[in-house]
Amino acid sequence: MLIFGLMFFCLLQDQFDNLEKHTQWGIEFLERYTKFVKERSEIELSYAKQIRNLSKKYQLKKNSKEDEEFKYSTCRAFLMTLNELNDYAGQHEVIAENLSTQITAELSRYTQELKAERKSHFHDGRRAQQYIENSWKQLESSKRRFERDCKEADRAQHYFDKMDADINVTKADVEKAKQQAQMRHQVAEDSKNEYLTYLQKFNKDQHEHYYTLIPHIFQRIQEMEERRVGRVRESMRVYTEVERKVLPIVSKCLDGMTKAAESIEPKMDSKQVVESYKSGFEPPGDVEFEDYSVSMKRAVSESSFLNARGESRRRSRSKLWPLLKRNKGTGQEDYSHLPPEQRRKKLQAKLNDINKDIQKEMDQRDALTKMKDVYIKNPHLGDPDSIDPRLEEITQSLEKLQLEAHKFEGWLTEVERKLLEKGSESQRTQSSHFDSQGNTPLTNNYGQNRESPDGSYTEDPSTETTMQFKSRSTEFDDEFDDEEPLPTIGTCKALYPFEGQNEGTISMAESEMLYVIEEDKGDGWTRVRRNEDEEGYVPTSYIKLFLDMNAKGAKTYI
Repeated sequence: MLIFGLMFFCLLQDQFDNLEKHTQWGIEFLERYTKFVKERSEIELSYAKQIRNLSKKYQLKKNSKEDEEFKYSTCRAFLMTLNELNDYAGQHEVIAENLSTQITAELSRYTQELKAERKSHFHDGRRAQQYIENSWKQLESSKRRFERDCKEADRAQHYFDKMDADINVTKADVEKAKQQAQMRHQVAEDSKNEYLTYLQKFNKDQHEHYYTLIPHIFQRIQEMEERRVGRVRESMRVYTEVERKVLPIVSKCLDGMTKAAESIEPKMDSKQVVESYKSGFEPPGDVEFEDYSVSMKRAVSESSFLNARGESRRRSRSKLWPLLKRNKGTGQEDYSHLPPEQRRKKLQAKLNDINKDIQKEMDQRDALTKMKDVYIKNPHLGDPDSIDPRLEEITQSLEKLQLEAHKFEGWLTEVERKLLEKGSESQRTQSSHFDSQGNTPLTNNYGQNRESPDGSYTEDPSTETTMQFKSRSTEFDDEFDDEEPLPTIGTCKALYPFEGQNEGTISMAESEMLYVIEEDKGDGWTRVRRNEDEEGYVPTSYIKLFLDMNAKGAKTYI
């Protein structure tokens, strides 16, 4: 290494200043590379933050209306993609952190150490250079002094020889000149010895300077430079390894996104749409021919409480239900404005929510009861009576919720029963609709469903087919005959208030007493009368019915 240092010195001995400039450039390059890695780390961190914010922005929020959308495979796949994207952002945060700790921080610390080391090396070099320059100055000074003393000794000797040859000069003057010449020769001899001493010293210092001190300094500078270059090489290697280490996890995130995309099932989504929006209605039957050319006497059975014209109008409407515009009106509490299947789902969801609220209230009641017991056993912790108002409030809330749950359970039981009856009736109708070859109609099949008076969809469980053969002359005659008022068959009491906002319905207040003029035909509606001018339909589940024993027998519906 010393021999290599000597060679390095021989090559650069006259380039000390340029070497100082190069090492300064090396430090500046190291600082620039450190700044590059720092900015890359900041970019990774900013990118990860933006990706996380993007994932959070499109995440499903609590109590969101989008909750129902995630029953579709596309929405579930999108949620999986967002979760994988969040993990993907985490890997960029890991890159940023590792770049910062393993490269930026280390290079910043090393740069400060390198600056101090470089300063020390060049300080030693300048000090050695200053020392050899001072030694050279001393040599030159002794040399000039020796030269001057030799010249003065020559002049003193010349003067003595002149005085000694002159016969006119006294002996004392000659002796004085002789002594002066001898003194000058001695001074010159001393200067010569001093010059020789400084010459030997300078040659020694120069040899040590150029063969020991400066090569050693240059060797340390060379080692410093090699360490700097090696540190840059290691930093660049770590730079790639930091990103390479997260590639397996990034690959797993991308595989997760691919798996999410492959989990999308178009057929299942389409089936989910059908399941979500199916109404539960059977397709309407054929529209029957209404013959007005044949005059027949009007025949109204005692058990029929609707005139033929109204029945015909309602049958016609039920046959065209897919093509008619529904009267949406206002949403009913029992969801009677919805088709049966959707109504069942809404009632079930509402009942589930009420049960959750009941459970929450019960948990609060239990917690307050325990707290009251603690206060009773430890009066210093609190007043037990202070909890009673809150307990009373929760008890009242529970009673309201339980009544509400009972009400919705009744509606849900009713709609499930009707759906079950309709399903079995539909099977019977289909089995009787075709002959033994399965292609010849045996009877007219009218639509099993019809609209309720307020425009909502209800089911007509009646399976009587005799009405299909009723004479059309009765409908023709009704256009000209005045409708006779239907007889009263009982009374009813309103359990809940009802606002009859649609055509054919009548409003009623809670606990109001009304006359019953037509029973529920299975569609969930009962026809009532308030006075001679006001009559219409009300929901059967909203009233308590008292029928006349002589008319229909004693039956009570709640």
